Parts: sequence; C-alpha cells; structure tokens
Amino acid sequence: MVLKRFLPQNEEFFGHFRAGAANALEVAQLLSEIFTGTEDVDRKVRHLRELEHRGDEITHQVFSALNATFVTPMDREDIAGLASEIDEFVDEMEEVGKRFWLYRLGRCTESASLLTRILIEQAGHANAAMGLLEEVAKNGETLRHHALEIHRLENEADDALNDTLATLYDGVTEVPALIDAIRWSELYGMLEDATDRAEDVGDRLEAIVAKYA
Repeated sequence: MVLKRFLPQNEEFFGHFRAGAANALEVAQLLSEIFTGTEDVDRKVRHLRELEHRGDEITHQVFSALNATFVTPMDREDIAGLASEIDEFVDEMEEVGKRFWLYRLGRCTESASLLTRILIEQAGHANAAMGLLEEVAKNGETLRHHALEIHRLENEADDALNDTLATLYDGVTEVPALIDAIRWSELYGMLEDATDRAEDVGDRLEAIVAKYA
C-alpha cells in the first residue's frame, strides 16, 4: 500500500464516469420527451438507442482501462461497480422508451410525467456527483447529499407507483381500455425499476464516500 502512493495512477476513469453520467442525463431527458411529446417519436426512440450504445461504449472503455492499468485511483470493484450501475440505469430507461413506442399508447399520463421527472432529477444528481468524484475527500459532504437525494427521489417514485396502481383499473369496463391499463401498469413498473437502478448508483456513491472521504 505504501508503494501504491508513489506510483502514477490512471485518472481517466473520472472522465469516463462524467461521460457516462452525462449520457444518462441525456437519456432521461429524451425519455421524458418521448412520453410527453407527440412529434418525431420514432426518431427520438432511435436516438435513445444510439445513446444506449454510447453508454455501452463508455462502460467498455472503463473495463478496458481497468485491464490495462496497474494502479487505479479507487479500488477496482468500486470502479467496475459504478460503471456497471450507470450502464444499467441507462439500459433500463432505454427499454422503457422502446416499450412505450411499441405499445403506441400515444398519450402521456400524469403519473408517467411524474416518474420521468424523477428520473431526470436522479440523473441530474448523479451527473453532478461525477464531477466531484475526483476529489472525493474534499467533496464528501456534497457527494453524500447527491446520493441521499437520489434515494429520496426513489422513495417518491415508490409512493407515486403505489398511488397510481391503486386506482389504475377504476372505471375500466371495456376491453380496449383494459389493454391500455395493463400496458400502462407494465410501463409504470418499468419506470419505477429505472429509479431503482439510479438508487444503485446512489448506493455506490455512498459507499465510495464512506471509504475514501
């Protein structure tokens, strides 16, 4: 461990984390546009897929750098875990957008708008946190704040999902309306799952702060 302090460390991981989190924020914003907009949905879904591929490439770069680096600025499991959790957050959101497009529901509900807003806020906190990670000891309290906000927002998403599902089938008497309700139920669950993946990023940030700050 003493020797490690004097060896050059590869700091490019922080750039990859910043790029991955910025990409996640762009995905969340685009997902909200897909749900709330009525124009160019096909094009936006294709772009969402492109952003998901970009996220995969960033994750690949992190693991390639890990394989090529002797001394890392954080423990390898923290670097690999954070990269994977950001990637899974992006993957989950991309899947939601694709499913919404496949179902052709054509309108956004108040609950879907709320859940996509939560995703944008979570991604915003993750994005802000990655800009501080390179100096974790100095920025520990601010990083912890961002992690706690991600958790708080996930709890808000849980409450929103429960409230929505409680009344989703009220007044549904016709088969087409029932099909729509079933599809929305699935999408709401997927949106809430995406907030869980954001919480995984928050958990990792908290663990990093506890270890290095």
